[in-house]
Amino acid sequence: MNSNANAKSPSLKQQLLTRRMLICIFTGFSSGLPLYVIYQLMPLWLRDQGVGLAEIGFFALVGVPYTWKFIWSPLMDRFSLPMLGHRRGWMLLTQILLLLAIASIGFLDPEKSIWTIAYLAAGIAFFSASQDIVLDAYRRELLDESQLGTGNTLHIQAYRIAGLVPGALAPILSDIIPWSWVFVIVAGFMLVGVTLTLSVKELTRPKGSPRTIREAAIDPFKEFISRRGLSSALTVLAFMLLYKLGDSMATALSYPFYYDLGFSKSEIGIIAKTAALWSAIAGGFIAIPIMARLGINKCLWLFGVVQIVSILGFWVLAQSGPDKTLLAVVISFEYLGVGLGTAGFTAYIARETSIQFAATQFALLTAITALPRTFANALTGVIVDRVGWEQFFLLCTLLAIPGMLLLIKVAPWNGLNQKDSS
Repeated sequence: MNSNANAKSPSLKQQLLTRRMLICIFTGFSSGLPLYVIYQLMPLWLRDQGVGLAEIGFFALVGVPYTWKFIWSPLMDRFSLPMLGHRRGWMLLTQILLLLAIASIGFLDPEKSIWTIAYLAAGIAFFSASQDIVLDAYRRELLDESQLGTGNTLHIQAYRIAGLVPGALAPILSDIIPWSWVFVIVAGFMLVGVTLTLSVKELTRPKGSPRTIREAAIDPFKEFISRRGLSSALTVLAFMLLYKLGDSMATALSYPFYYDLGFSKSEIGIIAKTAALWSAIAGGFIAIPIMARLGINKCLWLFGVVQIVSILGFWVLAQSGPDKTLLAVVISFEYLGVGLGTAGFTAYIARETSIQFAATQFALLTAITALPRTFANALTGVIVDRVGWEQFFLLCTLLAIPGMLLLIKVAPWNGLNQKDSS
């Protein structure tokens, strides 16, 4: 139990109007910005510079650090830097490195320095994943048990709002100023995270924090397997890998897809990003009362169906050409499904995480969910080149089905919602 826990849980209004909730908003913005640089801004920039779809697709491999962050998370949990304290020292270091790396990319020429760009992008992913580790840990230690739901919801929504910078502002600016300055301006928004780090206080480390590397690295995995049993644990991990596979692949090359259909960069920035953002946010907030009423299990089924149906919207768009109204409708429905699915999926991950080992277990489980975004998405450009956009989206629809079938085992419709009340 967090030492700040109160005997009586505060109301939702009381939770929202606190410094802690403001901190959660800042952590979400700082976490989200670099990921959207990698997965939205860079593909559009590379396509605008004449890079092929296959090469852009393989750039998804730079996100490997997101899938392996649980490997070095014990080190960040065990050791401190000689500045600002245990959490804030790591926060400041990763944020400064992200600012410098993002600002540097736009000065490189993809025709001459494609491998340098790839290495720098991989560096951004590594610094970003490391920042996520420490921000997640700081947020977990900051919030009382009664504030976890609200705080994490605000974090996720600010994470998405951060996507407006590389996903909407940057494409619009690229029609006005050189790409080099676009990346500098986007990098400047990392000062939001730097401001957060310098303005918050270092927290007292919770009881039971790992005292050795062995405790930090081994115990979280042993606890997860012993609690679930080996067979059940592997099934849960397979579900986390597959549940959002089709949806993740369908959106992996969304900006190059819109670009190839004939939409201008400004139209992509204004219509595509805005529709996606607010629909995903709406989906996240809509999911909260639905989950409270139906429970996590049933919501995983319902939200999963919405995800599958929404992928077919891209198939329709691929046949229609550059219809701006249809673009807005398709994206709105797709990202409503993304918002619903992410809310339910995140709640499920939290349910499967032990509070005692929340930092490393959360890093492990979220890393597994990032695998499709990294490895499967790397093949999307090759697949599109082979079969075309229409057949690609039909394939993504089929790939969304196996994760749904695993719900029979991990979250049966009428099964007990373990830990739903926690």
